[in-house]
Amino acid sequence: MTGPKPLSGMKILCFVGDIYEDLELWYPKLRFIEAGAEVVVAGQNANVVYAGKNGYPCKSDARIDDMDAADFDGLLCPGGFMPDKLRRDPKVLQLIKDFHESGKLVAAICHGGWMPISAGVYKNVRVTGSPGIKDDLVNAGAIWEDASVIVDRHFVSSRKPDDLPDFCIGCIEVLSKQKS
Repeated sequence: MTGPKPLSGMKILCFVGDIYEDLELWYPKLRFIEAGAEVVVAGQNANVVYAGKNGYPCKSDARIDDMDAADFDGLLCPGGFMPDKLRRDPKVLQLIKDFHESGKLVAAICHGGWMPISAGVYKNVRVTGSPGIKDDLVNAGAIWEDASVIVDRHFVSSRKPDDLPDFCIGCIEVLSKQKS
């Protein structure tokens, strides 16, 4: 079965690391591919299998250090415990800043919001995220709301795996607008 491919020709960068939230990486990755995008999963090392929080493996396609925001249309920041480590990586923070400054999709779900917080891009941005990082979001200058998805310009955020359908719809809408 084939259908419309609103993201045809687009390329999405997705971060991965040990103890990523399995559904928050795989569900959007597969939805983006289904919509026609190419998804590159980058970890601190290339061709390494990272273990998800629930045990599902994900092999990285590339090294974060080799990535350039100019080569992509959007960025996916999954949650889990992985963001707490990646938020300390200067290259991760620079990539997030570069996506933001280019007006490209910066999508974070659950604890994935820790990475944009550390990159300093959430000031005066409407967001949601795991209630566990609500104080971090607010202290970073974000405007926190309790909703399944928040779309503010090129930022898309959600709270938890149950929000993934709305999260992906929001991401695809932002990417589709970028494309036109």
